[in-house]
Amino acid sequence: MSSSLVVCEMDESLKAKLKKFRFRKETNNAAILIKIDAEKQILIIEDEFEDISVDELRGEISEHQPRFIVYSYKYVHDDGRVSYPLCFIFSSPMGCKPELMMMYAGSKTKLVRDAGLTKVFEIRSGEELTEEWLKGHLSSFH
Repeated sequence: MSSSLVVCEMDESLKAKLKKFRFRKETNNAAILIKIDAEKQILIIEDEFEDISVDELRGEISEHQPRFIVYSYKYVHDDGRVSYPLCFIFSSPMGCKPELMMMYAGSKTKLVRDAGLTKVFEIRSGEELTEEWLKGHLSSFH
């Protein structure tokens, strides 16, 4: 396998889903789990969740494979205002195949840019993803 960085394109259905997801009107938490089809070298939807809490989402994250998560989160600010930020979370567990990690790392920036995401976070283990962790990271985006 070549050591050059592979940047995967988005599957057309993923592009459409992310565009629709950005403008969703629902007021619950929702998530799209994205993975790379290594053979085709494209980003595809692995799963979708409606009304999913941070704790439930944590249970859906692979401890053995990298994943991208786009999470629409109901965030209640300290002053009582409510917003629904789109959070991009890159889960990159320890011990993954280096080739796979390179594919994800190489595709992350393009996916974030193409999807217009600004709240970008990274975790090494699903266990890191807690309500407190997410709120703490979002609080820096006033």
